[in-house]
Amino acid sequence: MNSFTRSVELLHRAMDVNSLRYQVSANNIANSEVPNYKRQTVNFESELKRAFESEEAASGQLELTRTHDLHFSLNQPYDWKSVEPRRVTDWTTTSDANGNNVDAEYEATNILKIQMNYRLLTQLENFEFSQAKLAMRK
Repeated sequence: MNSFTRSVELLHRAMDVNSLRYQVSANNIANSEVPNYKRQTVNFESELKRAFESEEAASGQLELTRTHDLHFSLNQPYDWKSVEPRRVTDWTTTSDANGNNVDAEYEATNILKIQMNYRLLTQLENFEFSQAKLAMRK
């Protein structure tokens, strides 16, 4: 796969994850006064990094052929396209007397950060397509 296609797919996935993060933060704010509600976050980048590292590690090794589906697959890279964002609940902390651990001010700041990150991602995707458009013109 060429770098343009991969870049656009990664940017698209990142925008999807940012949308999910926005929903999770908005949900945290909506439940900030609910007793025993625990805040949630979205984990994506660490799994994506692990997939890229496995891809890099497998690039210089010999590829083993499997003759049966039940055989173990060795040195198979973790496909970055199969990485899905996960909602993670923070069960370890409690900041209010009612058992709730949502800080509404932090979540509001996080929403602003998510919005700015989304804007940056759209600008990056726009740049990728403008480069392709420029290359096709010449």
